[in-house]
Amino acid sequence: MSAIAEITTQSQWDETLASLPSSTLLVVSFHAPWAAPCAQMATVLATLASEYPVTEPLSTNWVSINAEELSDISEAYDVTAVPFLVLVRNGQVVETVSGSSAVKVRKAIETHAQRDTSAPAATVNGTNQTLAPISKSDETNVDPEKQKDELFKRLGDLVKAAPVMLFMKGTPSDPQCGFSRQMVGILRENSVKYGFFNILADDEVRQGLKEFAEWPTYPQLWIDGELVGGLDIIKEELGNDENFFKPYAVGGTADAAAA
Repeated sequence: MSAIAEITTQSQWDETLASLPSSTLLVVSFHAPWAAPCAQMATVLATLASEYPVTEPLSTNWVSINAEELSDISEAYDVTAVPFLVLVRNGQVVETVSGSSAVKVRKAIETHAQRDTSAPAATVNGTNQTLAPISKSDETNVDPEKQKDELFKRLGDLVKAAPVMLFMKGTPSDPQCGFSRQMVGILRENSVKYGFFNILADDEVRQGLKEFAEWPTYPQLWIDGELVGGLDIIKEELGNDENFFKPYAVGGTADAAAA
């Protein structure tokens, strides 16, 4: 049976990519130790990996990467939230799955592990990706309500991915709007340990979260799965209580519970 190897250095990652046969499906799980859904996903992936035998040549190879510790690799694969699964074959991304849906993860892996590698490739955002053919029934039988329910379930998981979650334009190291930049500054000034999601990288989340939260603008700050609000609301909360973020600061009670 296959097992999941933890990648801890850039050189280890480079060696892994270089050593794999072109036909091998590389299953890459990006995680963060503070995110509870990542622990659940690790269990799911370990179970799935055990179903694939170690063969010559390898049909699958399974690795796990701390998204924060190896941020260069995370950025290279547009990892904006965890857990995040990337499937790679012959150096090219064939599919990504964001969130902790075991059903979606299993379906993606089973699809690509069995796929004929001669399938045509398409270019999406400058990255070659092998795409499964879409049948006429797939195109015409889409249930909008079901799609919305699935999106809202995903959003429900995302807003709880960390005790404090920031949905922003850009990343903390490269904010793409002034309000997001100010929000990041406030969190840093208060030593808040937080997760983030770059809504510019996923338009489905960007549009869906507005309806899910009933809040039309970004950035949005969520605490313990509940929307607090945007920049003005956060400033107002701090104005009323300078210790507003204390439970979520590094060394605070929430941080200690997540450790």
